[in-house]
Amino acid sequence: MFDHLKKYLHNIFIPISWSLIILILLSLPGSMLPNESAFKIANLDKIVHVSLFGGFVFLWSLYFCAKNISQKKLLKIFFYIFIIGSVYGTAMEFVQKYFIPSRDFELGDILADIIGASIAYGISNICLLTAE
Repeated sequence: MFDHLKKYLHNIFIPISWSLIILILLSLPGSMLPNESAFKIANLDKIVHVSLFGGFVFLWSLYFCAKNISQKKLLKIFFYIFIIGSVYGTAMEFVQKYFIPSRDFELGDILADIIGASIAYGISNICLLTAE
């Protein structure tokens, strides 16, 4: 399955697009966001953060996995991607706090970003190790 994903998702356009989608969504003013209570899903915001940053780490990992890079170097790259994803999520919370009107700073969102990045980091490592 991982080889099938690599075949279609190895283009740099995909992880860059996902990174820009995150930037756009997290930079929207609060007045442009739908009311969470309308969806009637508890902690929907946290699920979105886990998905956004899990996708970030996984898509960038797939991109690098499609390159001819040794497994040892790929594992190091995956870790750097995880760190970048975690820092990106944390930084965006501070951007929301200080620069985006009607957006809240939540430590829970930072935790959700890191959890999503961690899950994707683990999945990427498992897929790489089982694909070899």
